[in-house]
Amino acid sequence: MAGSLSDPARLLEHAERLGLQAQRLKPCSSGDTAGLRDHVVGYGAWAFASFLVCRILLTRTSGHWITPAQAFASNAPGQQMSVAVVLAFGSAFCFGLALVLTQLGLRDVPPVSGAAISIPSSTLLFVCLAPVVLVESTPAWTALPIFAAVGLLYPGAVTLLTFAANRSLGPVITGTLGNLAPVFAVATAAIMLGEALRLSQLGGLLMIVAGIVVLTATRQQGVHWRSWYLLLPLAAAALRGLVQPTVKLGLEIWPSPFVAALTSYLVSSLVVVAAARSRTQSFQPSTPTRGRLWFVAVGLCNGLAVLLMYAALANGPVALVSPLVATYPLVTVAGSAIILGKADRSARLALGVALTVAGVALLLAG
Repeated sequence: MAGSLSDPARLLEHAERLGLQAQRLKPCSSGDTAGLRDHVVGYGAWAFASFLVCRILLTRTSGHWITPAQAFASNAPGQQMSVAVVLAFGSAFCFGLALVLTQLGLRDVPPVSGAAISIPSSTLLFVCLAPVVLVESTPAWTALPIFAAVGLLYPGAVTLLTFAANRSLGPVITGTLGNLAPVFAVATAAIMLGEALRLSQLGGLLMIVAGIVVLTATRQQGVHWRSWYLLLPLAAAALRGLVQPTVKLGLEIWPSPFVAALTSYLVSSLVVVAAARSRTQSFQPSTPTRGRLWFVAVGLCNGLAVLLMYAALANGPVALVSPLVATYPLVTVAGSAIILGKADRSARLALGVALTVAGVALLLAG
């Protein structure tokens, strides 16, 4: 490449053979720092990448390309297409799908045993991928205690609460109540990270609360559950909201979403296996093979969802990522109808979901 660097034409030919495109990041001159602009030396920065990478990882504004974090900070017009948005929506899809698959697994496996299967399944996948993903990573060991502390709560404790709520209340109500996570996340981020809360975002939070009130004011006919069951998904939402700003703190020290997911899953595996051991007196849950396979699938979906969420947090603020991830009830509603055949047409339920999702949208618009 030394010869190519000394010859721009050869450099461009080589990039073309590799299927790369040149994108100008920013032109500069010596007049930008010192001296007069009528006698300057010009220089600039260019990036060579595939067309798709350029469109996802870079945002064009003012004639040059910037990163998603710079785009959000500068309120650039193209920030909606940043990688954080794409990753957050991907995370929402995986979370919603996992919640529906959980219903299938819970037909044969109790919640604690299901968690003892799903979380270690994700952990095993992360451990197998670690030698490949982390081969060139530069460690920042001070971030590990933060990721480990997160693992004590998430996904372990949150998964146990969600599974129990899913079985008692169903996937739609559990998923919709989970939309309160942005309330806790945005509030915690404002305190821990100094992220500002705009008036429109406050309006979005109030709409979410209104949706929850409408959803839980009366019970669906034929569905019986105790009022205190609502504390299960609410507690899970509070923990998820606390975890997101905490993870972002760790990612500022070691910007590796994979390390954050791997560490938290290792600790959470110990939490859920210990919980299963205390309940069943066995480290290996005695469950039907069909139920185990469903929870392995749940674990893989949740693991991918967490990895995508942490990657989104590494590229964008909590106030942007958390509301987008919270849209996963849309997937649970569609998945419950398609996969489970549970097409609930309750007007009150529809209104509750609509208000909650609308509140999330208002949070994002703010």
